[in-house]
Amino acid sequence: MDGNGRWAARRGLPRAAGHKAGGEAVRATLKAAVKAGVGTLTLYAFSSENWRRSDKEVSDLKGLMRYYLERELEELAKEGVRLDYIGDPSRFGPDLWDRLQKAREKTRENDKLHLVIALNYGSRAEIAAGARRLAEAVAAGGRDPASIDEAALDSALQTADLPELDLVIRTSGEQRLSNFLMWQAAYAELMFIDTLWPDFGEDEFNECIRAFGQRQRRFGGR
Repeated sequence: MDGNGRWAARRGLPRAAGHKAGGEAVRATLKAAVKAGVGTLTLYAFSSENWRRSDKEVSDLKGLMRYYLERELEELAKEGVRLDYIGDPSRFGPDLWDRLQKAREKTRENDKLHLVIALNYGSRAEIAAGARRLAEAVAAGGRDPASIDEAALDSALQTADLPELDLVIRTSGEQRLSNFLMWQAAYAELMFIDTLWPDFGEDEFNECIRAFGQRQRRFGGR
């Protein structure tokens, strides 16, 4: 979800206003995903590299997370959205982490849309942690090194219980993955669009789904 800062700058607004508008785009996208029958949607909300941003911007982002948890949780639950996380959200502090855990528990039985928020997430760190867990199992004598294959590493990642990744959409014209689901995206379709994230809504989402439906997925077979 890229382009909040540029959206705000073009309007002479503070970056926080762009992040707030980005939050509204999240709401529109969730509704579009539910309507389209999407089963799982993962949103890259805060990367492990985002800590390099100013203390004020990080504080603003944490405040917005808290705000939307308070404001949107009942609506998410009502619409059948199940909330989940990947990354390490505990670094945001005990108050926000407690709210995130309660939100996950409250929506645990919902089944219309599995919404996964990537918070303090980095794909390289996720892969390294998965490899470390497998290495520890070998060192403890509980695993044969010869048994470690792609499926074993896949099962050691935080996304092990999620379905195969089909489509990655990046907004704002940037054309890179930026440490997002790099293992999982091996055969996913990639879509880079010029729309800034705060301007992304139902029409843009549906257009991405339509374009995805026209692609031929060969998985290296031909």
